[in-house]
Amino acid sequence: MAPATIARHALLLVVTGVSLYLLAPALLEVFGAFDQLDDINPLWFLGMFALQIGSYGCMWAVQRLAIRMRRWGPVVTSQLASNAFGRIVPGGVAAAGAMQYAMLVRAGVPGAAAASGMTASSLLVFGTLLALPLLAVPAVVSGAAVNPELVHAAIAGAVVFLAMFALGAACIVWDRPLELIGGAAQSARNRLLRRRAPLAGLPERLIRERDIVLDVLGRQWWEALLGAAGRWVLDYLTLLAALYAVDAHPRASLVLLAFFAAQLLGTLPLTPGGLGFVEAGLTGTLALAGVGAAASVVATLAYRIVSFWLPIPAGGVAAFLHRRHYGENGSERRRKERASATAPVGRNAGPGTE
Repeated sequence: MAPATIARHALLLVVTGVSLYLLAPALLEVFGAFDQLDDINPLWFLGMFALQIGSYGCMWAVQRLAIRMRRWGPVVTSQLASNAFGRIVPGGVAAAGAMQYAMLVRAGVPGAAAASGMTASSLLVFGTLLALPLLAVPAVVSGAAVNPELVHAAIAGAVVFLAMFALGAACIVWDRPLELIGGAAQSARNRLLRRRAPLAGLPERLIRERDIVLDVLGRQWWEALLGAAGRWVLDYLTLLAALYAVDAHPRASLVLLAFFAAQLLGTLPLTPGGLGFVEAGLTGTLALAGVGAAASVVATLAYRIVSFWLPIPAGGVAAFLHRRHYGENGSERRRKERASATAPVGRNAGPGTE
């Protein structure tokens, strides 16, 4: 391992350790409410679990459309496994993306198709997230009491996600951004891996795959849009269910602002999966939305158990199943399935068909 890589990993560990140390009081407060979960009716947990399954199912549907796969298996197992991996290592978002890419390629998906499909689906999902704060506008207009700090948090999150979405939109509308990104990635790869054959034509391949993804989503845009919207709506409803489970009944539109701020905090690469930042931020923003301090702590714990902690062991099972089916011993099976693995999802091959 190169010294630069070791230094980067060491820096990430130091930053993660310092962040968790500073956030320890908030984490201890949330986990200290574990005994109070006994007061929640188990049916609420079943409902939250079902909502999370639906949320993940929407994400799988979007990725399946973007990658142009007929089968669900590689998308489901790779997303679950990489998502779990990203929640236990520093710099989780980048690590999760790299892991899912490798797993999709192992399952027979061409590298360029996997990369462009993952990028397109991420842009669509994050772009849909931008619309969530707008749904809270009626509450503000109607005169509901909204703490200015909560509004500022939502605006700051919108600016960050808008910048990300603008970059993605530029890559869709113009070729030049993809040429620059592909050229830089190709140059960096060739410098780092001097002993391997040099990579060539990456910008052109990215543009070709981008056009293919746009063509697929153009025919089935409404399915992709529904999936992207459903991913966030069902996750938001999980948080709302956790609040109702602890007998808190705030305005749903104001909880939406707290949820949006929490999603922004979850993208911070300082701790795995935003651990600590989400707990501290969500309890604070829920209090600003009118939820009592005790109720916000218990609701946050219940929501994070279902949305953050339970998917981790599920990801471990998914990784085992993926490796068993597409691992080193599955080469013959992969050769038989490769032809159908990347078949376009046409009009007669929508989600749920084989």
